[in-house]
Amino acid sequence: MVTISKVNKDTELAKQLLKFVEDCSWHDVKEHIANMIRSWEFTDWECMFAAVEDGKIVGMAFIMKEDYYPLPDIYPWISCIFVTESARGHHISGQLIDHANSYAKELGFKRTYIPTEYTGLYEHYGYRYVRDIVNYGGGTDRLYVKETE
Repeated sequence: MVTISKVNKDTELAKQLLKFVEDCSWHDVKEHIANMIRSWEFTDWECMFAAVEDGKIVGMAFIMKEDYYPLPDIYPWISCIFVTESARGHHISGQLIDHANSYAKELGFKRTYIPTEYTGLYEHYGYRYVRDIVNYGGGTDRLYVKETE
């Protein structure tokens, strides 16, 4: 059974999440994510969620004001969604996204956004494609939105 937990600063779960990120296979961004956890520069309502199964973290998702895009009027972003390979195929991504959306709704947000290079993945979770967006690195990704209500 998987449980989704909010990760708080200076907790054992935060240490476990850092180790999870450092060891994960998402090589393109893992150092950036690890630095976010180390520096803990989250503000206001921003936070991380960990999917835990049998005492081990198997996935994560963040909810943030800003992501890797020069779009300050678009938020909250559900970002850094990752599930370890051995836990894939069990809808853990969906549980993380649902949890982040519930959190956003509790905070009064009417919608959430997900940036991705993938087509056909987040539609399964109720997101709809809005448009292509350019990230700070100059790459193009797809912007998806979902109403929280």
